[in-house]
Amino acid sequence: MSPDTPLTLLGGLTAAEFLRDVWQRRPLLIRGAFPDFESPLDPDELAGLACEEGVEARLVEEHGKDGPWQVRHGPFDERTFAKLPERDWTLLVQAVDHYVPEVAELLEHFAFLPRWRLDDIMISYAPPGGSVGPHVDQYDVFLLQGSGTRRWQLGGKVADDAPIIPGIDLRILERFEVEGDDDWVLEPGDMLYLPPGWAHHGVSQSDDCLTLSVGFRAPSADEAITSFADYLGEQLPASKRYADAGMAPPADPGELDDAAVARMRALILETLDDPAQLAQWFGRVMTQPKYVDQLVPSETPTEPDALVAELQDGAELIRTPGSRFAWRALDAQRATLFVDGDGVECPLPLAQLVASDAPLDAELLAHEGAAERLAMLLDAGSLAWDEEFDE
Repeated sequence: MSPDTPLTLLGGLTAAEFLRDVWQRRPLLIRGAFPDFESPLDPDELAGLACEEGVEARLVEEHGKDGPWQVRHGPFDERTFAKLPERDWTLLVQAVDHYVPEVAELLEHFAFLPRWRLDDIMISYAPPGGSVGPHVDQYDVFLLQGSGTRRWQLGGKVADDAPIIPGIDLRILERFEVEGDDDWVLEPGDMLYLPPGWAHHGVSQSDDCLTLSVGFRAPSADEAITSFADYLGEQLPASKRYADAGMAPPADPGELDDAAVARMRALILETLDDPAQLAQWFGRVMTQPKYVDQLVPSETPTEPDALVAELQDGAELIRTPGSRFAWRALDAQRATLFVDGDGVECPLPLAQLVASDAPLDAELLAHEGAAERLAMLLDAGSLAWDEEFDE
């Protein structure tokens, strides 16, 4: 897909235009982003998913029996849903793309963004009046209306210290005012893009309101600094320390003078300013799986020769739902393949193929070390034999 090709789901903008003028800058309403859209699952199927162990799900009741904006966490059961009122509640299920292939297929439409930026597709269901209150998210999100209708109101960019309602398990804004004409009712196939920090409030207008939230993640500065420092710290020798050879005698032995601070600053900046190490850390961080327990390692190691035989017999491997892949070139021939928070060196074409959506079949064996790399990913649970998901 060319970055200069107009895309229906971006309202006729090209990918380059959207990324230049809209992405992380302003909201964008796209009517008919997905023409004739049909939701890949219905409310009953979503509720069934929320009843399963290991699936992250929440129920939000605006008028709960224990107080306003009551939040309950799954897994739920049929009795939970039977006791709910006729309106003013919302069911939220995270990472539905990990469990429903038809939902995961929607991600193909967002290939104009880096795959490693993706968080997940959350789906919410709400009867009339269902909402999670006016709030702010610190991530980019595309809100695709799956079925029914939802009214969205925007309140503009909000400061980090905007007051929230205390004493509840939601970060609902104390004050929310609609900005200008940013007040729309979305129908199936309509989509609203929101950048981080933009106040918004969505309220179900119908009995079968399903909304799909395609979210994109970015580590915060405090998370990044702490994580990178920990990554470097594991590799630094104990001998790399603060040093002050050649210093002048102190005017006062109790003073922490400017020269000492400058030496410490130089040590920290010199250690942190390592682009190669930063790239290796960043690849690992951005491919960490959302749910580590979804990776099921093999009980017995895979023999590379056995894997080769399977692939040559026509078998295919698939990427485990929820696993994350990325690559970074080291030179013209080699790359680091990042998978689920780890990194391994391999031929550049092999890394590109494994991190793409290309079939994982016998053609991969043409690349040096492919059998060993694939066996390792299979044993880690990042890959699986295709038939395991057909049973």
